Amino acid sequence: MLSEFIKRQKAKSDLNKCFMNADLYKIYKNSSGRQFFSYPKIQAVVFKEDLIQYTFTLLNGMDPKEVLKREYVFKQSFGPNIELEGDYKRFILTIYKKTMPKELIYKQEEIIRNISQHSLGIICGQNRFGEYVTFDLLKQPHILIAGETGSGKSTQLRSILTSLIALKKPHELELYLGDCKKSEFHIFRKVEHVKCVLSNVKDIADMLQHIKQELDERSDLTEVFEVSHVDDLPEEHKRPYIVVCIDEFVMLRKNEDVMEILTELVAIGRTLGVFAVLSMQRPNAKVLDTTIRANLTVSMGFKLRDMIEARIVNTPGAHEIEHSGRFIMNSDQLYELQAPYLTLENAKKLLSPFMVVKEAKEVKNDSEDGSELSNHLLEEDVFIDAIDEA
Repeated sequence: MLSEFIKRQKAKSDLNKCFMNADLYKIYKNSSGRQFFSYPKIQAVVFKEDLIQYTFTLLNGMDPKEVLKREYVFKQSFGPNIELEGDYKRFILTIYKKTMPKELIYKQEEIIRNISQHSLGIICGQNRFGEYVTFDLLKQPHILIAGETGSGKSTQLRSILTSLIALKKPHELELYLGDCKKSEFHIFRKVEHVKCVLSNVKDIADMLQHIKQELDERSDLTEVFEVSHVDDLPEEHKRPYIVVCIDEFVMLRKNEDVMEILTELVAIGRTLGVFAVLSMQRPNAKVLDTTIRANLTVSMGFKLRDMIEARIVNTPGAHEIEHSGRFIMNSDQLYELQAPYLTLENAKKLLSPFMVVKEAKEVKNDSEDGSELSNHLLEEDVFIDAIDEA
C-alpha cells in the first residue's frame, strides 16, 4: 500500500516538473512576499500494464490552447509515445510504454480474420497495443488517403484492395480502378473482381459516367421498391457492392464533369452500395472542397509536407510522422497506426487465385439527347508484355 502511494506521488511530481518546464503554472505571494507555484490540479493517476494515464484540470484563467501548443514539452518529459487530449479545462495525458513496430508485415490470414466481422471490411493497421484497427465501409463510407512519395500510401492502397478481393466473391464486389500515375494498379488487371484499370483521364471520365448511370439505376430501384438501402432490395434485383478507387485523383480536377460525379458519389453512394477510395500526394483545398471532404468519412494521413496539408486532410500531426507506413487516421476518433506492408511480389502471389482470362467489353453510355458517349474498355484481355511480366 505504501509503495503504491509512493509510486503515485512520484508520478505526480514528474508531471508537476513537466508543468514547470512548460510554463503551465501561476505564481502567488503570501503576506510576507514569499512566492508559491500553483500547477494544474492532478485529479487522478491510473497505472496499467501498458500505460500511465493522468487526468488534470487547468486553473481558472489558464488558456487551454497553451497546453496543446506545449505538447512538445510533454514529449520531451515522457517520450514521444504520448497522447494529450482535452477541452477548455479538463485534460487526459496518456503515456504509453509500448511503441509501434517500424514495419508491419502483411499477414493475410490475420487480416481476413479481423475484417470478416464486417460486411465490407477495411484493414487500417495496428495500434501501439498490437491490435488491428478495422472498419466497415458500409458504416463509414468513402476513404481519403494522402501522403508523400515513400510514405506508405501506395502500400496501403494495395493492402486494402487485396484484402477486399480475398474477402468478397466477384458477384458480391466490383472494383473500378483509376491509376492516374500509371504505376500502382496494373497487378489487379486480370483479377475477376476488377472491371477496369484505367490511366487515361478521358477513359477514367467515361468510367465515372458509367458509375453515374449505375447510381441512377440503383436510386430508381430503391424508390420503386420503397427501401432505404440496396441491401434491402428483392433478391432478383440485388446489386454487388462497387468500390471506385482513384490514385492521384487531383489530376482529374480540371474536368468539371468528373468532379461533379465524384461529389455525387460520395454524397449518395453509401445507401446505393457504391463507395470511393481517393488518394493524393499533395492535398489541395481547391480539389478537396467542403462538399467532398464532408462526405469522406475516413481520412488516412501518412507523412505530409506541412501543417496546412495535415489540416486539409483532417489528420493533425501527419506532418510530424517520421516512419514509413505510419499514419494518422481520422474516423470516429483519431488513431495513430502502422499500416501493413505488402510488397508487390507478395501481392501478386495472393492475387493469383483470383486471376482470369478476360474478354474485351465495351460499356456504352447514352447522353440525354441519345448520342453515344465515348466507349471505353471495362475489361481487357490484351496487355503489354512488360506489364504482364511486372
